[in-house]
Amino acid sequence: MFLTGATGLIGSHLVRALLDAGDRCLVLTRNANRAAQQLGSHERLELLEADPTEPGNWMERVSDMDGVVNLAGANIFARRWSAEYKAEIRRSRVQTTRCLVQAVQQATDRPLVFVQGSAIGYYGDRGEEELDEQAAPGDDFLARTCVEWENAAYPVRDCNVRLVLIRTGVVLARDGGALPTMLRPIRFFVGGPVGSGRQWVSWIHIADIVGIIRFALTQPQCEGPVNGTAPEPVRNRELVRAIGSVIGRPAVLRTPYFMLRVALGEVAWMLCTGQKVLPRKLQELGYVFRFPKLPAALAELLSGQPEAA
Repeated sequence: MFLTGATGLIGSHLVRALLDAGDRCLVLTRNANRAAQQLGSHERLELLEADPTEPGNWMERVSDMDGVVNLAGANIFARRWSAEYKAEIRRSRVQTTRCLVQAVQQATDRPLVFVQGSAIGYYGDRGEEELDEQAAPGDDFLARTCVEWENAAYPVRDCNVRLVLIRTGVVLARDGGALPTMLRPIRFFVGGPVGSGRQWVSWIHIADIVGIIRFALTQPQCEGPVNGTAPEPVRNRELVRAIGSVIGRPAVLRTPYFMLRVALGEVAWMLCTGQKVLPRKLQELGYVFRFPKLPAALAELLSGQPEAA
């Protein structure tokens, strides 16, 4: 398997799952030393150092691979959104995808499947509307970025390569993503709903997003856009209260939007809006969620909290 973005939260979990299943993983990374520290060493793991946004000799290695998984992209929460960083968010996704598609086009022995990362930001802020894979895209910065990101991958279909576009929701995991950030203030009795608290959060347990990617790699009927979210989205206030309940803390202190705007800048808008996204295609295809309901997902992730937080 050829992978980009393998040192991120989802990617690192996916690599471990693939190796445990007996797969061979070739990871394209900008920094092989850092990737080795994060992913460890394994006889079936190879690290290839190169810039995925630039064409190079690395593209030859896509040949003879069963599949490609593209999860590369700058972290949207890593810093305030300046014009320069917004350009990097877009470029890191779109240009990497274009280079990978070019590598597939040039390959002498093409992969069977190309699994492309995307996000539910594709839909924009949609209030109470229920959104499946047929819903139209939004028109904010992230929605436009997701549309361009996905469109960059479509040419692999002309190479007779199956394309799956996974629109990932809010990933809940112990070791990164949204959950540790939400957990800290709740632990110290200062956490609670963000903004109105009524916005929908379409979440997914890390085990399920990894499971969905593996499902996409192996199931020939899985093709096109797929919503990588749990079947039961919840409102933001329900999510934080459920976290507080699991660790025995109240979660009632609301964080107003204006405070987030001062602290985070434009990215604060993302935290106060949401989408009610449903994984209709996965359910039709028979994917079985390990954690379809939030209470069980949080109980598994937060066992031992708050002491282990």
